Amino acid sequence: MKNRFAAVCSAAVVRILLLTGTVSAYAQSTSTSSLPFVSQAVASFDQPWAVAFLPENQALVTERSGRLKWVDLATGNSQAVAGVPEVEYGGQGGLGDVVLHPQFAQNRWVYWSYAEVGERSSAGAAIARGRLEVTEKGPSLHDVSVIWRQVPKVSGRGHYAHRLLFDRDDLLWVSSGDRQQFDPAQDLQSNLGKVLRLTDEGAAVEGNPFFKQGGVAAQVWSLGHRNPLGIAFDAQGQLWEVEMGPRGGDELNRIERGSNYGYPIVSNGDHYSGRTIPDHDTRPEFKAPLITWTPVISPSSMVVYQGDDFPDWRGNALISGLSSQSLVRVELKATTAREVERFDMGRRIRAVAQAPDGALWVLEDGKKGRLLRLTPS
Repeated sequence: MKNRFAAVCSAAVVRILLLTGTVSAYAQSTSTSSLPFVSQAVASFDQPWAVAFLPENQALVTERSGRLKWVDLATGNSQAVAGVPEVEYGGQGGLGDVVLHPQFAQNRWVYWSYAEVGERSSAGAAIARGRLEVTEKGPSLHDVSVIWRQVPKVSGRGHYAHRLLFDRDDLLWVSSGDRQQFDPAQDLQSNLGKVLRLTDEGAAVEGNPFFKQGGVAAQVWSLGHRNPLGIAFDAQGQLWEVEMGPRGGDELNRIERGSNYGYPIVSNGDHYSGRTIPDHDTRPEFKAPLITWTPVISPSSMVVYQGDDFPDWRGNALISGLSSQSLVRVELKATTAREVERFDMGRRIRAVAQAPDGALWVLEDGKKGRLLRLTPS
């Protein structure tokens, strides 16, 4: 039985578990007691979820209850941004990710994800965009429109995922969670449990693997995902994804066009009810993760680091952890990956991000979650 632990084990416990075979053979965990960085708190927020960096040392931070904050990173002062649509707040739902269009300097487009209500107490993730204006009256969004929605809306308030990422061609990538519904992750009539590739206006992209099927299938790049909360490109343009497993089996995946990653048919974790799920190695037709974690790290976001402050980390994935209260460093190769270091942050970490100037930032989870800049110690 593969148990999902509430928090990351100490290095000694992990070594014991490895010897007894409890930890997945894919996981290669290393803990460290000393930190190679110092954390500078810039501001705090109520249940922050994501950060996007603006020009002139400013940023946008989402608060899950529905507020988008404009932040002066020099002073820590923040203001609410007007024009954000109402969100369905509760459970894991609310205001989610925020990213800037790659041509933001010219078009001022900001994109954000959020949970919205549907009929008969259903809900689903949506993506909107609007033009950001900052005047003496304060920051505000204009020309707001919804460009994408999860299909179908379902009951429950979990597994929205809805991380956003632009690529070099100004295409928008979306991680769409299975909404705790299991089977839709394998159903191409649904965009739940998928990684999607869209235009900057929310349309399916010709060249997507299932584009000729039309409908929501045309949006899909990969399928068989559970709760994919981190997506990032490496310097070669390869997409990587990290997701929460069920009871055990958090995953790091190398995302390939049209591939099926198997959930809920296979997983290196089990259902919370105790019912087992066959491991990936029992079904080779499904793409297996490069790393699985049991005990789990509860991944919440990911960035592939390309900055100068920590030169030994360039090209590595940095994954923020919730229950593990950690920042996990993973070495990425062309077709392999391994965890090489884990930093104890002492708080649940909701997001890790790299600013355009190369600086590394993290967001703590929960009430009074702080925005921290990490600099070499």
